[in-house]
Amino acid sequence: MVITDFLERNARLYGHETALVEINPSEERDKAVTWWDFNLIESASQDAPYRRELSWKDFDRRANRFANLLLSRGLKKGTKVAVLLMNCLEWLPIYFGILKAGCLAVPMNFRYSSDEIKYCLDLADVEVLVFGPEFVSRMDSIEKEIPGVRMLFYVGSDGPAYTEDCIRLMGFCSSSAPPIALDELDDAAIYFSSGTTGFPKAILHNHRALVHSCLTEQNHHSQNREDVFLCIPPLYHTGAKMHWFGSLLSGSKAVLLRGVKPEWILRAVTEEKCTIVWLLVPWAQDLLDAIDDGRVDLSKFRLEQWRLMHVGAQPVPPSLIRRWMKVFPDHQYDTNYGLSESIGPGCVHLGVENVHKVGAIGKPGYGWQTKIVDDHDMEVVPGDVGELVVKGNGVMQCYYKNPEASAEVLKDGWLYTGDMAREDADGFIYLVDRKKDVVISGGENLYPVQIEDFLRSFDKIKDVAVIGLPDARLGEIAAAIIEVKEGEVCTEAEINDFCMELPRYKRPRKIFFDTVPRNPTGKIEKPALRAKYCGGRLVEAQITG
Repeated sequence: MVITDFLERNARLYGHETALVEINPSEERDKAVTWWDFNLIESASQDAPYRRELSWKDFDRRANRFANLLLSRGLKKGTKVAVLLMNCLEWLPIYFGILKAGCLAVPMNFRYSSDEIKYCLDLADVEVLVFGPEFVSRMDSIEKEIPGVRMLFYVGSDGPAYTEDCIRLMGFCSSSAPPIALDELDDAAIYFSSGTTGFPKAILHNHRALVHSCLTEQNHHSQNREDVFLCIPPLYHTGAKMHWFGSLLSGSKAVLLRGVKPEWILRAVTEEKCTIVWLLVPWAQDLLDAIDDGRVDLSKFRLEQWRLMHVGAQPVPPSLIRRWMKVFPDHQYDTNYGLSESIGPGCVHLGVENVHKVGAIGKPGYGWQTKIVDDHDMEVVPGDVGELVVKGNGVMQCYYKNPEASAEVLKDGWLYTGDMAREDADGFIYLVDRKKDVVISGGENLYPVQIEDFLRSFDKIKDVAVIGLPDARLGEIAAAIIEVKEGEVCTEAEINDFCMELPRYKRPRKIFFDTVPRNPTGKIEKPALRAKYCGGRLVEAQITG
């Protein structure tokens, strides 16, 4: 079985029922991106948030149209096709169209700069890129520097001259399934990750891994045909898409909400009758704060059908969940641990029945095995700290074109996560620290080396180290420890002004002036810095998917 089989089954069994809804509370109706002549249902009221919906039948037909467009251009099985779109109704049909054509889908982070887009396109051997209006300026600066990309499709109106109108061209293509034979062991997708070096790695997954993610997600959260999933995080992220896979498997509706304001979330839950909501820590925190200070009145919303709230993609403070359960005592709560290398969330799973273990990431997920091992690959005894390793059909094939990095983390079918963990007497796993230095802030990975390299270009800085500090809202924030050159005087204001050239989410939130310690081999002693600036506490983190 391959992942596209589920879509075709849903189109056959539930064809006229709603599969996807897009809600964009801040979108101007005359600027919204729409399918060309596909008669999507839109909100009638000019006062309502912009809303579009798509049935399972039309979802499948649009995926077929895009697949046939790719095949009409001579694309072969195994060709890489990148998707650079904000969350929208077009995203998933394009993704599935790529798979139906036998090509590999390559989702791109919408936060990527022009240079990062270029780097990832080259790394993954991408030949076709589909992008939307939000990325025109970034693409303008590199479109002549990506010779490997031979087709640029634009999703929107009045695209740049160097692009082709994707939606218009699809209108001329057949809506019947293309005659491409797929196998579960066929390569399906490349996702991007990165370690402490800051350079993204291309993670290769096959169809079996995608199907495994469907089965794991539906087993964990028991999605059925009556459920409605509210998806807010970006679809390029394995976590968002693989949580939606529960809706795909159950043939139930999902809502893509383009906005994170508390009132928007609650309004979407009310109007679309959402039963499952996946939040990031900052959004859950903001919602509770809005309730506490009176900005949101829960009595104005209908939330009784909302049965499950799960949080992921970053450390989850137990205090936040305890606070949530006081406000929403009837909610089930869950969290999952996962990596892009393990096809997103679910290789470790807390379970709604284990709310008394909040703080743990849980036990092995459905279809997964776990171990905690020492530096000699021997299992440690319960209570001792070691590296968490996982095994299952969702483990990546490899880091694409990087056999050395693949060999470091893939051993006898086990994926070495780089996360340090311990197991309690009941078999629940707790994360303690990360071998990698990635800072996870608001669900986004920040790569310290990138920020450090940027800051070192400031002429007053001798040395710099970036670490993560605990933050109640974002999970972590980036802090820069700066060693100033002898004889120079530097202020925090100067550093902040200099960092305005960085994307906002990469700017350090804290600046400290201090000596940067290095060991005899020249490596920064970040554990010493964490001990100093985190108050010397061993803080147990919970990384979730």
